[in-house]
Amino acid sequence: MRKGDLLRRRVEDVELTPSKDLSAMVAAMGRGGGFTAKKIAVGAEILRTMFRRPACRRFLSFPAALMATGARGILRGLVERKLVDAVITTCGTADHDLARVWAPYYHGDFEMDDVALHRIGVNRLGNVLVPNESYGIVLEKRIQPMLRALWNEGRKSLSTKELLWEFGRRAASRDSLLWWAWKNQIPVYVPAIFDGAVGYQLWSFWQEHKAFAIDQFRDEAELADLVFDARETGALMIGGGVSKHHTIWWNQFRGGLDYAVYITTAPEWDGSLSGARVREGISWGKVQENAKQVTIEGDATAILPILIAAALGRSR
Repeated sequence: MRKGDLLRRRVEDVELTPSKDLSAMVAAMGRGGGFTAKKIAVGAEILRTMFRRPACRRFLSFPAALMATGARGILRGLVERKLVDAVITTCGTADHDLARVWAPYYHGDFEMDDVALHRIGVNRLGNVLVPNESYGIVLEKRIQPMLRALWNEGRKSLSTKELLWEFGRRAASRDSLLWWAWKNQIPVYVPAIFDGAVGYQLWSFWQEHKAFAIDQFRDEAELADLVFDARETGALMIGGGVSKHHTIWWNQFRGGLDYAVYITTAPEWDGSLSGARVREGISWGKVQENAKQVTIEGDATAILPILIAAALGRSR
């Protein structure tokens, strides 16, 4: 196995391009019925309503793995077009978003020899290949100077939102979700900021700068303000874990989400949050009893481009 033979096809973003024809197709899927097809049509209509209601405060939550794929372009597009008001995600979102500003990821396969990949310094994320030089190495090279610059400017205590805005601003790439979040002043919150390569860089920097701190209480105070003064709230949630839970957790304090679209591949029978359908959140008060909501089972990299393009187009 030769590294050069593997790393030929770069992962490229799917651009957010509304398609009237696709919208019509999804609307027809809804009229025609079907299993997941109908759910996609329902989800598109819920999102269309959320996007068009000025009084609705919109949350986007997702796990990091999507940022290693072309779905990054869809997620970035939602922030670029100001279709969401807040993002709640994991540390790896910053990892992959920033790493891909500076180095490419590549196409791979689920059935590759992982021992052989390890020996040549290539990490496998599903069927995406991430060479060491495109991940940890480049992140350390680029992030440590950013942290030193913040320190020298007297910025020694930052919330995750403030930190990620600074990373996005300094990365200065229109391909970056974090850059658009900074430009449009859309907060990105990461409750588990240390669980990733960027988190390790923060810990590494702290070893020599013990006064450096991440103030997550400021993030939580802002989230409280976002939900308490909202007339309506809606969420597009992809995958489970801390991103999903932090979204529905805070919304319970205002009586639950008014709109919810959830995409998951997890089964319900194991009792996990990832497998929990939106309807389960009603029992906890995290989703309103009369909320417009749907759970769509399937791979978000396939569902999300169709769902968002349909939501932005006109149904027929």
